[in-house]
Amino acid sequence: MPFIDLKSQYRALQPQIQARINAVLEHGQYIMGPEVRELEERLAARTGARHCITVSSGTEALLMSLMALGIGRGDEVITTPFTFAATAEMIVLAGATPVFVDIEPGTCNIDATQIEARITSRTKAIMPVSLYGQTADMDAINTVAARHGGIPVIEDAAQSFGATYQGRQSGNLSTLGCTSFFPSKPLGCYGDGGALFTNDDGLAQALREIRVHGQSGRYVHTRIGVGGRMDTLQCAIVLAKLDRFDWEVERRIALGERWGKVLRASGLPIRLLDRPIDRTCVWAQYTVFVEQRAALQTDLEQRGVPTAVHYPMPLNRQPAYTELCPPHPTPVSDFAAERVMSLPMSADLSESVQDRVIEALQDACASTQP
Repeated sequence: MPFIDLKSQYRALQPQIQARINAVLEHGQYIMGPEVRELEERLAARTGARHCITVSSGTEALLMSLMALGIGRGDEVITTPFTFAATAEMIVLAGATPVFVDIEPGTCNIDATQIEARITSRTKAIMPVSLYGQTADMDAINTVAARHGGIPVIEDAAQSFGATYQGRQSGNLSTLGCTSFFPSKPLGCYGDGGALFTNDDGLAQALREIRVHGQSGRYVHTRIGVGGRMDTLQCAIVLAKLDRFDWEVERRIALGERWGKVLRASGLPIRLLDRPIDRTCVWAQYTVFVEQRAALQTDLEQRGVPTAVHYPMPLNRQPAYTELCPPHPTPVSDFAAERVMSLPMSADLSESVQDRVIEALQDACASTQP
């Protein structure tokens, strides 16, 4: 039983993927080939954003967004401690300081009601994470940002491409949106890749220059940049997957709803994440809260059921950040880190596999309960 079933996805799309790859091999434009522009146009149209800029990874998208905004030494960026390290890591690499705000107990997304208290004169951006495939409360965050002079908001949408918030697409909910095409993401390539979204013409131009070492023209370097281009082959693979993506989003939503239904009916001592009615979730992971997690995971592994923990330690507790960031209590993040556990999830997951997981959970919970 795979945790994420990428092989079935490939088998379903093999002819289209091979045709796209072969086309790139034939024209030989492996860097900034025509598939790059084609993908950007299709992703922009899908999200409704004016601009899409493909980049080498979701991590690079975060760094480039900070660079385009001119954020650096002495600045602060408000974010969540309950996420993958790349979010805070890029803030530090840009020269700024991450300022952590605790999460909502029901969604594990940043608590918008706590952001205002952490804003200072040095706050130059707010970077919420749309965790587990569900967006943060972006309108509430944007409102706080606007009230404080229009602080830019950067949505880390690495896990939520295809999700919606009040009918609008994740990635096009704020000043900038950053997503990832890492293979396990809802829309993934076969390596690293990512994209940035914005409706600001100036930021889009800056990002396009930053992507190619700060060049506004060949060998004309108008700003500091990076080598941040997404390979043409990876763009071709995402283009092939886009033709099936609407079905995959619908399938993920349906599987997530079924997970919730059967888990609630099972009577197991498992708490589900909240699902606000104003947003859809693409379930990058299907994550639940459990007690005695280590014992439960070991039992499930012995029964052939893979699980994962996203994430076992908040970033403000990580050794790399404890001396870099101003101390601030995050009790909800601490609580979640001890209890979250992710179950197998992908668009090609079958109902029969879900039922097998439920049976294994029932047996494992029975054997691990005191």
